[in-house]
Amino acid sequence: MHFSLGTVAVGGLAILAQAADCYTTSSTAQTDRLADNALAKLVDYAKANAGPKPKCTEKNVAKRREWGSLSVAERVAYTNAVKCLMTKPSKFDPAAVPGAKSLYDDFVAVHINQTLSIHFTGNFLSWHRYFTWAYEQALRNECGYKGYQPYWNWGRWAQNPLDSPLFDGGVGSIGGNGDYVPHGCSQALPNGLNCIPPGTGGGCVTTGPFANMTANLGPLSLTLSGIPGLENLDPSANPYTYNPRCLRRDVSSWVSQQWLNDRNTSDLIIENDNIADFQYVMQGDDFADGNFGVHTAGHFTIGGDPAGDFFVSPGDPAFYLHHAQIDRVWWIWQNQKPKERTNTVAGTLTFQNNPPSRNATLEDIVEMEHLVTPRPMKQLMSTVGLKDSPFCYVYI
Repeated sequence: MHFSLGTVAVGGLAILAQAADCYTTSSTAQTDRLADNALAKLVDYAKANAGPKPKCTEKNVAKRREWGSLSVAERVAYTNAVKCLMTKPSKFDPAAVPGAKSLYDDFVAVHINQTLSIHFTGNFLSWHRYFTWAYEQALRNECGYKGYQPYWNWGRWAQNPLDSPLFDGGVGSIGGNGDYVPHGCSQALPNGLNCIPPGTGGGCVTTGPFANMTANLGPLSLTLSGIPGLENLDPSANPYTYNPRCLRRDVSSWVSQQWLNDRNTSDLIIENDNIADFQYVMQGDDFADGNFGVHTAGHFTIGGDPAGDFFVSPGDPAFYLHHAQIDRVWWIWQNQKPKERTNTVAGTLTFQNNPPSRNATLEDIVEMEHLVTPRPMKQLMSTVGLKDSPFCYVYI
């Protein structure tokens, strides 16, 4: 495998976000330097380990790019593909999953089903890598999307996400904030800890490409409070109940300024030398004490319903930009020391090991119903086709 760094390595120092003229981005130089270093080391590692006939090469490697670096036309092509996926019929039995009305909803249903075995577990990163890739493939294969999954470089927009090209509500956004309605805290923990102050949204999203979008599944773990009529479903009855309602957001700079700046991300990569610490800090190592971690912070920067719901968060299209960045940060961390870090795993099979379970291994099968072919975790560790990985992409 050979990449020309002159054409591929383009971290934040080499690509300037094509944001709105009036928006001043924050520097992400620390993380972007780490990303450039990761790519350079990955090139050498892949060349040494790909074998004589690599299937992932400079000619066919996909390049995932930051949302703000895409042209408006490229962003519209992406959101059009997402809306197309929402028109494709669900492949679930409607008697079993009555709330899945589209192929887009199928992704939400799969996440609901596995939530407690894919967070604070040994497969958290690999499962979500495969899930995001499966979504990318659905956009391309079902809806003719020609690009690749974009990511949300949190630190670039952390000071003012509302006016960023992600959430400004323009044609090239991923949809605007919710309309303002009086509401209470977003309860990041059901025990009342981590009250996120109410923002300027809380209501239905009425601007941008997902204006008036309908969420069909959930809520199961609602965090947005004080909205009359918006209540959790009873999961003991059927967690897949059809419950149509509007997409709501309460975009929070209070969250993003504290936990999504560039220092949060670069420190996560630099200060955690083993995968156990890295993924634990990423998800919020002291969550109950108020430390969200970048994973939780991304979800609660979007806020609302379903984004703020632990189970049904993929019901908000911004989920996939956030989790592409989660995957990018893991990719950067892996490729600081690719020999030592590409194939390392830690953690058990259950949420925070409750109930107690065995340790995860690279032989464990990752499956997602009909969305994608089941694979052992060892095939999901490399993004450039090593060890029978289905992936062939890098982040630029």
